[in-house]
Amino acid sequence: MPRLYSQRIMLREYRKEDLKYMREWVNDPDVVDNLSDIFLCPHTFESTENFLETLLSKQSMDKIGFVIADKNTEEYIGQLDLMNIDWKNRITEMGIVIGNSKNRGKGYGSEGIRLLQEFVFNRLNLNKLELKVHDYNTRAIKCYLKCGFIEEGRLRQRFYINGKYTDYIMMGILKSEFEKRK
Repeated sequence: MPRLYSQRIMLREYRKEDLKYMREWVNDPDVVDNLSDIFLCPHTFESTENFLETLLSKQSMDKIGFVIADKNTEEYIGQLDLMNIDWKNRITEMGIVIGNSKNRGKGYGSEGIRLLQEFVFNRLNLNKLELKVHDYNTRAIKCYLKCGFIEEGRLRQRFYINGKYTDYIMMGILKSEFEKRK
């Protein structure tokens, strides 16, 4: 898998030393409350280690994972993964995490997403990039809109958290929309 570079960051392969950075956020409610139910219970060191080992040892045709890293130091900033790649219909879903709070709000997410879009549309020749986001995650929604995603629908009251039901927003960007933005 090639590394991808932009002005400040790179999208690179996962490494064993990324474990310490992943452990910083896997039990942080400010991060995991914006993710899926796999973070419903606290994650042990071993479960995080096993997850990373799986990423390091298995190549999959339906998943491609990147670490968002500082371009100069290659230090972990977050993760940006493609999941459920559908080669026939030319669609994939993305997920993103900026782990440490000191790295949030600096544009690393949008910079990484633009690199990923370039990869998805111009290297993998996929036609659509999708994502799901909780309706209360306004920071992420603002980032996705900035990167050209549009709301395609809602799964109403799909996610239960902190005593109430919330919506999942379905967003997507087509290759043609990406090309128009360039």
